[in-house]
Amino acid sequence: MIIVTVYRSANCALCDEVMNYLRELQPIYDLQIAVVDIEGNGPSPMGEETLPIVEVGPYRLHPPFSRQTLEVALGAARDRQAQMQRVDQTAYQSQIYKQEHWSAADALSLWLSRHYLALFNLFLLLYVGLPFLAPLSLRAGWTGLANAIYKVYSPLCHQLAFRSWFLFGLQPYYPREVAHLDGVAPFEAVTGLSGLDLARARALTGGEAIGYGAGALGFKVALCQRDVAIYGAMLAFGLVFALTGRRWKSLPWYLWGAVGLVPIALDGVSQLPGLIPFLSQWVWVRESTPLLRTVTGVLFGWTTMWYLYPIIEENMRETRISLQRKWAIVSQIRQRR
Repeated sequence: MIIVTVYRSANCALCDEVMNYLRELQPIYDLQIAVVDIEGNGPSPMGEETLPIVEVGPYRLHPPFSRQTLEVALGAARDRQAQMQRVDQTAYQSQIYKQEHWSAADALSLWLSRHYLALFNLFLLLYVGLPFLAPLSLRAGWTGLANAIYKVYSPLCHQLAFRSWFLFGLQPYYPREVAHLDGVAPFEAVTGLSGLDLARARALTGGEAIGYGAGALGFKVALCQRDVAIYGAMLAFGLVFALTGRRWKSLPWYLWGAVGLVPIALDGVSQLPGLIPFLSQWVWVRESTPLLRTVTGVLFGWTTMWYLYPIIEENMRETRISLQRKWAIVSQIRQRR
């Protein structure tokens, strides 16, 4: 038996012509013909090569085709197959077995290659959405659920109140005084806490605002402003990537570095001296703003997925096509039996 794989597209006259040749040659050479629809898998895994492409064992044939061309390749494949069988019967039988048997691992791999993006998007939706459930739970009086969410996200985010969003309060954010935001009540003024008391700023989830009464502070989201922007942008890009057919080209690494990595690194690292008491007395202190944290977070999240998702999709597409080829072979063998 010789396995022939035809990579084709719909409404392709040359593809139909090649299929007719192969059907005529099928009883002569004992062919198993596996047809893989490239259009259903995005861009061709062969790059810019013209379809159809015919694989006969290790040989790959490109247009234009003729019956004679196919017969030469089939004859060469048959001779090679016979030689392999003579040289190492065990290895040859093992190869045949792998080609002809469909395993649970194959089925799972094919399913993941088709649905990985939906799984990633669902994970990101939950990851960035659950932190907003914490303030909603506190307002509803479900403190147990809220505390569980804060605890789960505690190792994943600093959760500093002066760098987080608040819901149902006087303001959506309470920056430190050193940020110098006009028209915004600073963290120190509304909480009575020091901007350098990181433990209490981390533990604060809401409550009374000085001068405004109980509950005026609102309730803290369990992810900081920058993390909300990062993972929200990753989710947004994933949705756009899916809706546009997953056909984006990967962002060049240097653009990811310049647009995504450098701004967030500069904005984040430049704040560090302001959090260390003895350093803050001797060096220039800077505190970012909710707007800058959001912008740099969005740039990092969006460009990171723009760089990664097309690379992942290319690998997943190759996996899909390889497994669809195997399934086509296995299906024909089962029908013949």
